[in-house]
Amino acid sequence: MNRMTVVAAAAALILSACAGNPEGKKAETADAVEAGEAVGTAYNVDATQSSVIWKGTKVTGFHEGTVDIKSGSLLVDNEAISGGNFVLDMNSISATDLEGEYKEKLDGHLKSEDFFNSAEHSEATFQITEVREGASANDVVIAGNLTIKGISKNVTFDATVEELTETTVKVKADFNITRADWGVNYSGKEDDLISKEINFKVNLVANKA
Repeated sequence: MNRMTVVAAAAALILSACAGNPEGKKAETADAVEAGEAVGTAYNVDATQSSVIWKGTKVTGFHEGTVDIKSGSLLVDNEAISGGNFVLDMNSISATDLEGEYKEKLDGHLKSEDFFNSAEHSEATFQITEVREGASANDVVIAGNLTIKGISKNVTFDATVEELTETTVKVKADFNITRADWGVNYSGKEDDLISKEINFKVNLVANKA
């Protein structure tokens, strides 16, 4: 085997062991900040109409699923979102791309200490710390403290306000986070490594309290 063949084989091995991240713009991540007192009219999140969909990739494919919103609210002031906070039920993590025994195994693994340790950290929270205007009229940039496994980081991501009326607010966001920032360090099997980032697609529907 000549040198070029060795190099090519080594490169192929490295590529086969790396998992690309799921599609999505990575959220800016920084240390958690103190949240000021937001003002505005409260709109309670309708958990039955809202959703949080996650996706993680690995060398051989991907897994995706949901996690339930336990409670939450958005604040609206001067016809704009001014704040909000949300609680996720980490014991509700569910893979939607699998069924039966394989689904049960993955769901259990995601709830274990390798991932989110939901027995000790049954909730994740997000508290908005800042809302800025985005690139267009319906776009906003949201920053907030995301707490997972007891670790808080401030994340900033783009969102779209699809509806804002006297009675209802609808907001969508699509972003990635680096899971190790929240102590989710499991790397996967040696021949099937998993992505460093997780994608979240958030769809919020909130009604005036």
